[in-house]
Amino acid sequence: MVIQEIKSLAIPDIKVIRYKRFSDHRGYFTETYRQFQFKEEFLKDFEIHQINESRSQANVVRGLHIQWNPYMGKLVRTLYGHMVDLVVDVRLGSPTFGKGIMYDMPARLDEDYGEWIWVPVGFVHGNYYLQESAIEYFCTGWWSPETEAGINPYDNGIDWSLADEKLVDQFFKLKDKAIMSDKDKNGLSLSDWKKSKGASQFVYKS
Repeated sequence: MVIQEIKSLAIPDIKVIRYKRFSDHRGYFTETYRQFQFKEEFLKDFEIHQINESRSQANVVRGLHIQWNPYMGKLVRTLYGHMVDLVVDVRLGSPTFGKGIMYDMPARLDEDYGEWIWVPVGFVHGNYYLQESAIEYFCTGWWSPETEAGINPYDNGIDWSLADEKLVDQFFKLKDKAIMSDKDKNGLSLSDWKKSKGASQFVYKS
């Protein structure tokens, strides 16, 4: 695996890992993941316990999800289509609590690189889709429905000021036609999250 760049986003705990593709007239070949490199260059304690794949139609909005016991960080990439990733800090006491980022992640299959986004523990995660898409994500914990929670991505308490204005505008224009699960529509508000049992599991440590 050739990692070209590891960059921090507006909230530095959130990272984008760009890896090289080797292209020729046939197409391309790439290694998308090599464990020892991630441990040496990026996440010393990174262990994969579950790998998920998700397919979505255009205009689908998923999330925002979080889990504890076990805690779950996520390494996410787009396999095909056009996904925009949504990440919001919900760590109590964090200087960026309630602030979110949006990261544009089209598959870019004709480029000489691919990208992962790293969503650490303490952040709710979701995405929206501009066309039919599939994504893959590696998880540092296994799914535990008894210890998961969700925040409605359209909750007015979320501060998207760190996100690209074009992506924010796109996201809110999608609201009236967004395809969402009932579970996600009925997600907590940020203020209710602060008072919930789950919030106490995520406390900011400087």
